[in-house]
Amino acid sequence: MHEIKALSPQQLGWRCDPAHLDFETTAELDDLSEFVGQTRALDAVRFGITIRREGYNLYALGPPGVGKRTIVKSFLERKSADESKPDDWCYINNFDNRHQPHALRLPAGRGAKLVWDLNVLIEDLHTSIPAALEMEEHRNRLQEVEEEVKERQAKAFRQLAEQAEQQGIQLIRTPGGFALAPLRDGEVLSPEEYEKLSDAQRKQIQAAVDVLQGELRTLVEKMPQWRNEIRRKVKELNQETTRFVVGQTLAQIRNWYTDLPQVLKYLDALERNVIERADEFHPREEESADPAQAPRRHRLADAYRVNLIVENGQTDGAPVVYLEHPSYVNLVGRVEHETQMGTLVTDFSLIKPGALHQANGGYLVIEAVRLLQQPFAWEALKRALYSRHIKIESLGESLSLLSTVSLEPEPIPLDVKVVLLGDRMLYYLLHQYDRDFAELFKVAADFEEQMERTPENCRLYARLIATLVRREDQLPFDRTAVARVLEHSARVAADSKKLTTHMRTVADLLRESDYWATQDRSPQVSAGHVQRAIDKQVYRSERLRQHVLEEIRRGTLLIDTDGAVVGQVNGLSVIDLGKFAFGRPSRITATARLGKGEVIDIEREVELGGAIHSKGVLILSALLSSRYAQRHPLSVSASLVFEQSYGMVEGDSASMGELCALLSALAGIPIKQSLAITGSVNQHGQVQPIGGVNEKIEGFYDVCRARGLTGEHGVLIPASNVKHLMLREDVVQAVASGGFHIWPIETVDQALSLLTGVPAGEPDSSGQYPAGSVNQRISERLWELFQLRQKYSSEAMTEKPK
Repeated sequence: MHEIKALSPQQLGWRCDPAHLDFETTAELDDLSEFVGQTRALDAVRFGITIRREGYNLYALGPPGVGKRTIVKSFLERKSADESKPDDWCYINNFDNRHQPHALRLPAGRGAKLVWDLNVLIEDLHTSIPAALEMEEHRNRLQEVEEEVKERQAKAFRQLAEQAEQQGIQLIRTPGGFALAPLRDGEVLSPEEYEKLSDAQRKQIQAAVDVLQGELRTLVEKMPQWRNEIRRKVKELNQETTRFVVGQTLAQIRNWYTDLPQVLKYLDALERNVIERADEFHPREEESADPAQAPRRHRLADAYRVNLIVENGQTDGAPVVYLEHPSYVNLVGRVEHETQMGTLVTDFSLIKPGALHQANGGYLVIEAVRLLQQPFAWEALKRALYSRHIKIESLGESLSLLSTVSLEPEPIPLDVKVVLLGDRMLYYLLHQYDRDFAELFKVAADFEEQMERTPENCRLYARLIATLVRREDQLPFDRTAVARVLEHSARVAADSKKLTTHMRTVADLLRESDYWATQDRSPQVSAGHVQRAIDKQVYRSERLRQHVLEEIRRGTLLIDTDGAVVGQVNGLSVIDLGKFAFGRPSRITATARLGKGEVIDIEREVELGGAIHSKGVLILSALLSSRYAQRHPLSVSASLVFEQSYGMVEGDSASMGELCALLSALAGIPIKQSLAITGSVNQHGQVQPIGGVNEKIEGFYDVCRARGLTGEHGVLIPASNVKHLMLREDVVQAVASGGFHIWPIETVDQALSLLTGVPAGEPDSSGQYPAGSVNQRISERLWELFQLRQKYSSEAMTEKPK
């Protein structure tokens, strides 16, 4: 086994040489018109936006901050600018059934004109119709109608009066109605005189009165008919006059809309309704004087107005709508209500559009998680996309929560491209559990979080920095500042060969660097200002890290950084606090004793270990058996634990440390506590890469530095993680001065040799390990345990029962 060399300072991260940048400040660089590092996503976005087929809506997936919204917005604005304006949409009164308003489609800009024209029409009708009905000619005709009917009525009563007079009876009009009374010599008989008449005379008079009473009753019953006839003829005259006025007023409007049959059809219906309601345009004197009648007149006018819900006359190209609060009503629209006399009422003028109406003919962009958080909104969107029309429905009525009068507006045809923005997990969950999702969102734009660190990409990144700086009117960045931003980008990407595409992180760093340069009154931003911004970001977030370090220094958290202990190793873990993560060492201990081949994971037994951590322990258990117990049963019982662990332990990055602690316990060889180890192990003893390697190294380094670096301190990491190293400058300097070391390891034997200072030993052709090696002592120990197990088993079998 060859000797393992510690990493040199040059291997601990990439350092960008400002001399390799061919500019002095970003002011010399052109703006970047393209998006870097997102070739695949850009192609998907371009395809998803361009294709006009059913179901080809777009889902842009990736973590927040990678520029999904910015890229989608840029593409949509360019694409929509070249497209034609969609039509305007209105809701109009359905005069046959006011609860089912009609939808009216007009070319872009014509909707606002129709609203204006009808408003002018209504004002004209409110003045011209009453004026026409007040004209002398019209009033004369009404008077003639009334007089003609009244004359017929008077004539009938005169004829009855003459007939009665011929029979000695007089028809008398009283305040209470009509009465019949007998006459003598032209005078009405008094009751006393009537009583003095003979029975024969009274009977004759009564018979005549009865006949006349019947005829009188017939005439009285005809009086309502005569009044109705007057009203009918008056209404016909009013309608005739109104028809003439409305016809003249609508003639010019009809000429303007000869190319729109639906508008002409509506104008015809409007004309019929105005003529039918002509009397309502003629306010009575008491109504004119009563301010309370104003709402009635307004409602009359509202019946003929147009509710313009989508107006695209002022837009440039197709609409692009960003729905920030995708609730059900904000998505599909709503029908509002007004309170009148304590009752909720509504009409077509209270229909309000939703985002689907506004984006119809264009594009609608929604944050997927916000959409799914709103009750019924996701189902409403799917229903609209499937049916290809927008139907406004009241949730309260559909759920039987309200019993107010509502409307059933006519659905509007839908032609929209929907873009959802969300993370990957949500995309995969929807794809797995919602069968409609794959049919409606067939295009996925998967955004990268990293890009290759090539000279060309570094140049593009510098132009990106220049673009962002100019866009926000910041100070120019000199080449040293750009170089430091590039280094930090590689650190955020956790890979010395990559740069991050998390634009939010980069933009925040640029803003804060500009702030510190402004505080120093510097004309430009330098590397020192960028470093200060980075340090301040860490300082604002590292409260918990400082507490952990303090507890380690005070001995509350037991971590040894010198000496050697059997069955004890310093493992490394990462605590992620959102925008800030830091590493902390953890003591891992192992014990071994005679048993039946069990390796007990105490974390798993008490349900503090996650599935991946438990998997790592089972792997090292399998490695132990296959490596050291191929010719005899594994006769050891071992236990592993993270000391002072009071929360969940997850991940397999500690499995190499756990294995080394267990092997140390078996061999009885102490492990140097000045070293820490991270890495996962497979069943063949190979070390596998892990995440958070920079934070883990720096976490142990901080503890060692606080206690004083001796030159013995260091960390063992998987060799496959070397390319991910982007360590802090103080760690690099400590390595350069020999105060700290980082070793790349590939196998468990390399780890044992470094941790114990004793060669691990490689087996010869007969499978025997060199004397004194770690592996040889482990094999001997396991053989001794096997013999002890055999001995106890034999004694138990030969022991006689008492």
